[in-house]
Amino acid sequence: MIQNGNPMKVKIGLETHVQLNTKSKIFCGCRNPANLKEEPEPNTLTCPTCLGMPGSKPRMNKAVLDSVLRLAIALNCRVEKETFFSRKTYFYPDMSKNFQITQYDVPLAKNGHITINVDGKGKKICIRRAHMEEDPAKLVHVGGLGGKHTLVDYNRSGIPLVEIVTEPDFSSPEEARMFLQKLEGILEYLGLYDPLSRAVFKSDANVSLEGGARIEVKNITGTKETEQALKYEIVRQGNLLKRGIQIRRETRAWNPDTGSTQTLRGKEEEEEYGYIFEPDLTMIEISNAQIENAKRSLPELPDEKKIRYIKNFRISGKLAEALVSEPDIAQFFETVAAKADPKLAASWIAGPLKKTLNWNSLRLGRSGMRPEWFMELMQIFGKGKITDLNAEMAMRKMVEEKRPPEEIIRKYGFAKSEEISEIGNIIKKVIKNSNQAVADYKSGEQKALFFLIGQVMRESKGTIDPVEARKLLEKELK
Repeated sequence: MIQNGNPMKVKIGLETHVQLNTKSKIFCGCRNPANLKEEPEPNTLTCPTCLGMPGSKPRMNKAVLDSVLRLAIALNCRVEKETFFSRKTYFYPDMSKNFQITQYDVPLAKNGHITINVDGKGKKICIRRAHMEEDPAKLVHVGGLGGKHTLVDYNRSGIPLVEIVTEPDFSSPEEARMFLQKLEGILEYLGLYDPLSRAVFKSDANVSLEGGARIEVKNITGTKETEQALKYEIVRQGNLLKRGIQIRRETRAWNPDTGSTQTLRGKEEEEEYGYIFEPDLTMIEISNAQIENAKRSLPELPDEKKIRYIKNFRISGKLAEALVSEPDIAQFFETVAAKADPKLAASWIAGPLKKTLNWNSLRLGRSGMRPEWFMELMQIFGKGKITDLNAEMAMRKMVEEKRPPEEIIRKYGFAKSEEISEIGNIIKKVIKNSNQAVADYKSGEQKALFFLIGQVMRESKGTIDPVEARKLLEKELK
């Protein structure tokens, strides 16, 4: 943000909440709806404990503790040997017992970090704490936020959450997005979160500009949404400061439909929550043996995998980073690299394949792309039987139609033309039908040549290599 010709410093911190995929909720035996394929009927996965009925008692789900312990180690955190839960008191309809069971004074983990790549350099993002808590119920605003009335679905109440709180180390929305993408990848590698499931990955963002108060923007779902929300909020605050309007602390809500934030309420201070020790749950002791077992259970994480790829496959750091971003893509690459040229495989997986997946809003696991199909396409390309442009087009159709390359290439005529006479006829036809472009080229206008190459590519449906087309055109036009 620029003010009076000078850049304004931006400080951003994130509080990211992730629903864990354990079979049951954190403090009772109800099924965890985050694992279900279909949305259950409202208020059907409940019991006296997650409804907060008088006399009900919580009991700790050990699978949640084990999951967050593994995550804490993966995030380079210091694990507390003794930790406990607290009651966070607030009076909203999404928490029927008027308090949330969370961790406050002594969270499970503190002082961790994740390193992100900013302009080719590593930037350490410090993690203040990672702790366990229960999700509140789901508020359904009929008519949108601020509508006529609100419904409450207590199915969500008690879903196990891990909250990861960073220091305000981000100086741009792009850095926040990169951090969240890396955090999401770590959670996937650990098997704690599946982006294709019903589990929610959302963040509350704290953002301030130099000279203004800190604003909290709540309930932003996903990594790209977080970047968009922060960009909007930075512009909004910057415009207020330019007009001399004081920014006061408040909590705002991100509205993805309008692409804007709106006032939700005044910002609460921590003291307002009246934290007390949770008397119905005992102190949790973490032994050295538990920590060592958790360390041994960790898979090869993205940063470790990236280093191995650079060393063993001799690919660039940028390519390696793209390949390790998702476990499925990393496994796909390793399968292909075991039987094909690793450098060629890396460039095509990180480039055209990922671009195709993004274009179709697909994850690799649901794309239908098989390693053997990919290798077959690479072999066809390596033998010069298809241009790079048509190889990419074939890949798109393979994903769209879930069919092998030979069928796709035959169906759409993507094979490279090998008949010299046929190529020559296409070149002559283009020259004959492009008198003005030919005249411009002969008068020294180089842009005309690119137009002619484009016409040859269109006429041949991409089966002629553009480099070859240029050589033939230049020869014919002499």
